[in-house]
Amino acid sequence: MNVEYTGRQYEITPAVRKQVEHGLGKLEKLFGSSFESHVILTLDKHRHIAEITINLRNKPIVGIAEATEMSAAVGEALDKIDRQAVKYKGRWRTKKRQPRKTEWQKGNPTEEAKQMAVGSNAATAVPVVVHSFPASAKMTEAHVVKSADSVALRPMTLEEAVKEAEFRDRDVFVFRDPEGKVKVLHRKKDGKMELIEAP
Repeated sequence: MNVEYTGRQYEITPAVRKQVEHGLGKLEKLFGSSFESHVILTLDKHRHIAEITINLRNKPIVGIAEATEMSAAVGEALDKIDRQAVKYKGRWRTKKRQPRKTEWQKGNPTEEAKQMAVGSNAATAVPVVVHSFPASAKMTEAHVVKSADSVALRPMTLEEAVKEAEFRDRDVFVFRDPEGKVKVLHRKKDGKMELIEAP
């Protein structure tokens, strides 16, 4: 860990230096000792301002704090950096990793990949991907709940049924037309209503 100090109208004391190095020592557990940091301590009339910057691979983390005493400002700036560092490390861990390329994708086919190529000769061969599926598919038990809200109790015209389905906010609505035939209105993913007539 390389720490660079800058004092603006302020002389850096050993106590403040020790506080900064102790706070940055906690970050070594997250990032190792490969990061550089720059600490700027400023005294402006009665305001003590601490600005701590940590340079990581692609993004600097900056913590700025202001207080009536320098040790309080440094402590607050270190807290801000600590919170940002934990967020940064969490985001870095959750990034999706790309799978490694196979030898065939890299352009260096192995013996197995050549056996999986189909064609009359090596120039016209086309790679074939073979998928293997499990012997038995996993089946989950369906969760069924009765709903009286999706069924009309009286005969309706198609326009009335569409309005009723919209009013009840249902994707599936069952009704009888004035002639007594059972019909089903179904809302598709694109938002359009589809009419299904029962035989």
